[in-house]
Parts: sequence; C-alpha cells; structure tokens
Amino acid sequence: MALDPKFIGRTYPPTAPYEVGREKIREFADAIGDANPVHRDPAAAAKFGHPDVIAPVTFPIVISLGAAEQIVMDPELGLDYSRVVHADQRFTYARPVRAGDRLVAVVTVENIKTMAGNDIITTRADIATVDGEHVVTARSTLAARGTADAGTAADSTADTTAETAKTGEN
Repeated sequence: MALDPKFIGRTYPPTAPYEVGREKIREFADAIGDANPVHRDPAAAAKFGHPDVIAPVTFPIVISLGAAEQIVMDPELGLDYSRVVHADQRFTYARPVRAGDRLVAVVTVENIKTMAGNDIITTRADIATVDGEHVVTARSTLAARGTADAGTAADSTADTTAETAKTGEN
C-alpha cells in the first residue's frame, strides 16, 4: 500500500536532549576513519577558533536517526521498514557540532512520492541546542521497495518514461 501524502508537513515532537561528548566524537571519527585532530584534541580545535573538539560532518546522523525513528515507526504512516533502503543523506550547517552541545531534533516529513513502484519519503531533522540555537539540518531520503500501489506506480513510471522521451535522457 502506498504511503499517504497527507503526512507531508507532519512534524513530530522534539527528541530528548543528546549530550555530545568528546569520547563520542572520537569514537565516531575512528569509525569513519577520520584522523583529523580537531575531532580529538581541544588545542587543535582551538587553533581553528572552536571552543572544544568538533564532530565530523556526518556525526548528526546519530541524532537525526533517533528522531526519524518517530516517522518510520508511526503506525498511521504504515511504512514497511523491512523494505526500506537509505537513498540519500545531506547536512546543512549553521555551525559545527561540538563537545558539550546538548542537542534536540525536530523531524518533519518533507515529501512523499511514488516512483517505479517504490515509496520515496524525504524527512528533515532540524537539530538545535536545548537553548534553541540552530546547529544543523539533516535531510534524509528513504525508499521503500515495491510498496506503492500498482496503479500509482504505473502512472509514475509512465510519467517518467514520457519525460525521458521528451528530453532524450536516460
């Protein structure tokens, strides 16, 4: 069954605060193979004007993933998570995430569409300090394979095919 577009614009409650610690930043940097000293050494971070170590740019996935769980586990949405693949992730920063931050995320469904028999859902997590300072926006696109209604999928595929014929693109 296709996801209901009435969920577009739905916003979920803020997550519990996540306290960003130096050790978590170091562990994350190690896990992704980022040896930059600004993720481990406060003195190195200070040379670049930061009050403490800063997190790698993909670190907010730790916070946004928990927030997005509210959407994907919403029984009203009806998303079959066993059929989901992660299609895209983007971060737009106001400032780096740094040790000592206490962050909350508010997640919103930005878009739902059907493409080639798949449901595509795009979410936005606005991540801010508990005091309200915006830090980063995380956008994520998930594809639920083969979950869209057959009629809707055929219409969407036909539209894509027609558009490809007009532009000559593949």
